[in-house]
Amino acid sequence: MFSDGFSQHWVVYAAMPFIAAVIGYVTKRVAIEMMFRPLRFVGLWDPWLGWQGVVPRHSARMIRVSAELITGKLVDPAEIVARLDPERVVREVQGPMLVAVDRIAREVVAAEHPQLWARLPPLARDLVVKQVQAGTPELVRAVLARVRADIGEVLDVQAVAVAALERDKALLVRLVRDISRPEMAFIARCGIYFGFTLGLVQTAVWALTHQAWVLPVFGALIGWFTDWLAIKLVFFPRTPRFGFQGVFQRRRVEVARQYGDLIAREVMTVPNIVEGVLRGPRSDKLLHGIRQLVEQSVAEQARVAGPLVAVAVGPERFARIREAAADRAMAQLESTALAAEPYAREALDIGNTIAAKMNQLTRVEYEGLLRPAFRQDEWKLIAVGAVIGALVGELQVLLLLGQF
Repeated sequence: MFSDGFSQHWVVYAAMPFIAAVIGYVTKRVAIEMMFRPLRFVGLWDPWLGWQGVVPRHSARMIRVSAELITGKLVDPAEIVARLDPERVVREVQGPMLVAVDRIAREVVAAEHPQLWARLPPLARDLVVKQVQAGTPELVRAVLARVRADIGEVLDVQAVAVAALERDKALLVRLVRDISRPEMAFIARCGIYFGFTLGLVQTAVWALTHQAWVLPVFGALIGWFTDWLAIKLVFFPRTPRFGFQGVFQRRRVEVARQYGDLIAREVMTVPNIVEGVLRGPRSDKLLHGIRQLVEQSVAEQARVAGPLVAVAVGPERFARIREAAADRAMAQLESTALAAEPYAREALDIGNTIAAKMNQLTRVEYEGLLRPAFRQDEWKLIAVGAVIGALVGELQVLLLLGQF
């Protein structure tokens, strides 16, 4: 009787493992998309009636984990800033700084003592400006030395990382998705292989029983088991066993390079670091010190330029000139520093630094780079796979009722 049924409906039996493979693949693709989409909650009742991607929903915790990893294990502010050559920095910023000093000197003196500035011959004006400009290389060296000395106290790497990731939630999603793309593809492929294998068992059970419950139950089992197993195989085993190792662990060198490049390009950028140094929660002391250096440099160069500037204007007005010049110089500090961005990006070499240090992490520490993206709502992703599998199985039943 079985042979008669099989010969009569062999196409249906042959299709079952392939349908199971489709169930496995579809449930994996749905699980993968649910990890990253949507960026914001979509539904009626948060969190019970609707959905938000696992990564964006738990972005605060993941940002904290990523920031702690970057701060504690991967980036040492003193180490990277020590790579900047003061003479090269001077050369990089000298052009824009000379232009800024020229403009500031002329505007400040003209504003504070217009009669004196108007009476000065053009040659004398240029002499004053050029003398002030002459002090800029030494000022840059002094400022860089101050930054180096205080960088451990001033630059909060965790604050820089958190600010960059919180500014754009899509950045965190992109970060996790980009470094895990091969793992996501592996999970989807596993759905096909495991689904097909379980589909063979499903076909045998259906052929023997012809019970309607077989297809939805096996569909749910395929969706649940293949999701669970695929996610586990991404991370385990951590060390090679019987010729197999978790995909994420096996790609360690490639992931380290890719993660380093992403962090250097999107998070620990030169503008973000400069902003962290000059505007971060610990920057007050540094800015006060830099301002003192600027005022001192202005005073010294103005006096050298000629007693006319320092004496003729009087000590009170000269103090105002010095303070006004310092105010304008401080306002130009960030843009001047960013003139050295191409050189600083190359010298700091943050991408390669992070990659090298990632390869020194323990296997558990390295796993923590991606594992939090799965752990929090892993059961939900697996449950969704089971539900989808059961629904497809029930659809099979409805289609087969007319065949048997």
